[in-house]
Amino acid sequence: MITSSLISERAAALVEEFELFDDWVDKYQHVIDLGKTLDPIDEAFRTDTFKIQGCQSQVWLQPCSENGLVFFKADSDAQITKGLIAILLRVLNYSVPAEIVRSDLSFLEQLQLKEHLSPTRKNGLNAMIRQIQLYAAAMEANAPLI
Repeated sequence: MITSSLISERAAALVEEFELFDDWVDKYQHVIDLGKTLDPIDEAFRTDTFKIQGCQSQVWLQPCSENGLVFFKADSDAQITKGLIAILLRVLNYSVPAEIVRSDLSFLEQLQLKEHLSPTRKNGLNAMIRQIQLYAAAMEANAPLI
């Protein structure tokens, strides 16, 4: 897998940040706080077309690109889910499409998120990852996004 040094650096910084918290109550609060940092999504993207399938909560993902870099805006109706997408975007945003498609997301295991999420939230997190990578792959191939 290709691992962008920038993606790796962002992931390492996030892991380090989470290590500051001793218990999962504080870590969950940090996840929620990260969700509050998301840039607002354009209302035109708050439709079923841009809703991530496979999430119990509603999650919308707005794909964007600028100067060859991919970034996303996202929103969710659930605080934890909004925090989870914020974590993914903090690490993956502003990268070239190929780096996103082929990136190593092992930082999620280091954060131990999947161990502390309900099965439905794990499925949702996997669906978010899959959709981000699908959009990045489409951008890499210069294919239509929808």
